[in-house]
Amino acid sequence: MIAMKTKFSELKDHVIICGFGIVGEKIADILNEYKIPFIVIEVDEKKIEQLKKYDYNFIEGSAMKSKNLKDANIKSAKAIAVVMDDEAKNLFTVITAKDINKDIFIATRTNDILIKDRIIEAGANYVVMPQKIASKEIIDEIIKSESK
Repeated sequence: MIAMKTKFSELKDHVIICGFGIVGEKIADILNEYKIPFIVIEVDEKKIEQLKKYDYNFIEGSAMKSKNLKDANIKSAKAIAVVMDDEAKNLFTVITAKDINKDIFIATRTNDILIKDRIIEAGANYVVMPQKIASKEIIDEIIKSESK
């Protein structure tokens, strides 16, 4: 794997990934493949070990803390992917990120339609609902199989 190690203060037009679960790891792998600079903010020690193994830029700590977002040079970032498994944490991180950098593109995820509306109000530019997408794809395949 190719990794881009750099001083965080030198990062410009990079992507910040909040959470290195299944979704965050996939985002990091794709960004790495396309040589798009990124930094991950993660709190889980096991995931930190993975980040070290991949030699990815990371900050150990909570993405909800403005200090960690600032340390990731959010003011110079072009986008932030808020993809933690906790919807309340995602919402709070979106609010915090938008407070620091009003122009940043924010993409996030949720499974709750009420939280989706609130996340959009808080400043997210793109909100995906993985369970809704998965359900639709499964139903589409069931309907398709019935028509055969």
